[in-house]
Order: sequence, then structure tokens, then C-alpha cells
Amino acid sequence: MRLNPRSPIAEPFWVQAVLMFSGLSFMAVLVLLPMLSVFVEAFRQGWEAYRDALMNPQAIAAIELTLLVAAIAVPLNVAFGLASSWAIAKFEFKGKRLLMTFIDLPFSVSPVISGVIYILLFGSGSALGRWLADNNIEIVFAVPGLVIATIFVTFPFVARELIPLMEEQGTEEEEAAVMLGAGGWRTFFSVTLPNIKWGLLYGVLLCNARAMGEFGAVSVVSGHIRGKTNTIPLHVEILYNEYNFVAAFSVASILTILALVTLLLKTFIEFKFASELKAKHKE
Repeated sequence: MRLNPRSPIAEPFWVQAVLMFSGLSFMAVLVLLPMLSVFVEAFRQGWEAYRDALMNPQAIAAIELTLLVAAIAVPLNVAFGLASSWAIAKFEFKGKRLLMTFIDLPFSVSPVISGVIYILLFGSGSALGRWLADNNIEIVFAVPGLVIATIFVTFPFVARELIPLMEEQGTEEEEAAVMLGAGGWRTFFSVTLPNIKWGLLYGVLLCNARAMGEFGAVSVVSGHIRGKTNTIPLHVEILYNEYNFVAAFSVASILTILALVTLLLKTFIEFKFASELKAKHKE
């Protein structure tokens, strides 16, 4: 006897309505209402209070530091993500599985733990830390420590977007380019990069959002020095702990806007990527 399983869309209307209502309610309670409350609290005392909170010298320093850390960490992670995904997807070599394990490591290690590790490694209690101090090189409680911690927690994003994409595409086009006389760099820029551009942009987008919003790891290595090592999330925490709620939510609105922009760009990238796949399938 031949079985004809029912399609999920053939469920009664009331079942579909319950499922959609449950999903939308879940998103509203956990995502939309918190985001809305950020702006409500930020503008509770009016536009002038909101502007003053953002124009505060410590807030400006936190914004500039966040942008600086992201500007350093994201390009380095892009370079690492491209190199590692190229190696894993296009070649067979010893240690391939170990490399993939290391790439996934930040997903399984708490950011706070990674910050503590850097304190133990570069802090004054270690031999390396004492050597750095003797040579006036600052790592922890300084910008380099923030950059290192941010790189650690964000480096899987680009690689994890590109590895499955490159594996699915295979090596046929690169091999054809090499047989036609193209060198390694020309093959990469003319063949590989155009095929992975949307996946790369998606990974960069996620990496940048995480870099600017990271709290746990940078909180440990920053030392919470106002105007020097406080990023936006750390500055928000300090303002909130001081019961300066309007200023805290005003600065937090920057990260909320970043989340909304990230969501819009993510949707656009997914749409463009799906459109290109459909066009290739038609060809």
C-alpha cells in the first residue's frame, strides 16, 4: 500500500493560526518589546537628555573605542576566515579536523573564560606578563587586550559561513581556471571570490555585530577604565549600575539600531543570494 503523507500546509486553518500566533507572540515578547522599551526609556526625559547622554565625553570615548576594536578585529577575522575556509574546503591535509575543531572553539567556551585566560596569560602574574611590563607593552587593561579578546570570540563567524558554501561549490571551476593558465591570486579573485561574495558579506555582517556588542570577554580584560577601555556595552553597564537609566538606555539604543540595521542587511543578503542561486539553476 502506498503512503501519502499529509503536507504540513494541509493542516486545518485553526492549527496554522495557533502556530503562527505562538511564533509571533514569542518573538514579540522576547525581541520586539525589549527593543521598543530601549527607545521608550531612552527618550523618557526628551530629546535633549538623549542627546546629552550620547554627547557625553565618556560615551563618545566608548563609541570610538568600539569602532576601533571592530575596525581591527573584523578585517583580521575576514583574512583568517578566507584562508581557513579555502584550505578546509579545497584541500585535504593532516590536521584538517583539528583546525575545524579550533574554529568552533569560541562557540563552546564562555567569553568570560576566554577573558580570564588572557588575564592569566598576559597579566602581571605570569612570566610573559612581567616581561611585557618590563618592556612597557600593555595588553590587558588596554586596547590590545580588547582587540585580542574580540578576535577570539568572533573569528568563527566568517569561516563558518564560507566553509559549507565552498564545499558545496567544489573545485571544478578553480581547476578549470588553473588549466587555462590563471595563477593562484587571479583564480581567487576571478573565480572563487565572486562565488562566495554574499556568504562572505553575511559572515562579515555577523562578525561585526558580535564585535561591537561583545561584553563578557572584553569586560574581563578591560579593567573598566572610564574613557579608555570601556566599550559601548561596558559603558551601558556602568551607567545602569549608577541608576542613570536614561543615559544607559540612550547609549544602548546605539546597539539596538545596529541590531536593526544588521537584520535589514541580513535579509537583503539572503534575498540576493537566493536570487543568484535561482538564476544559476535556470542556466
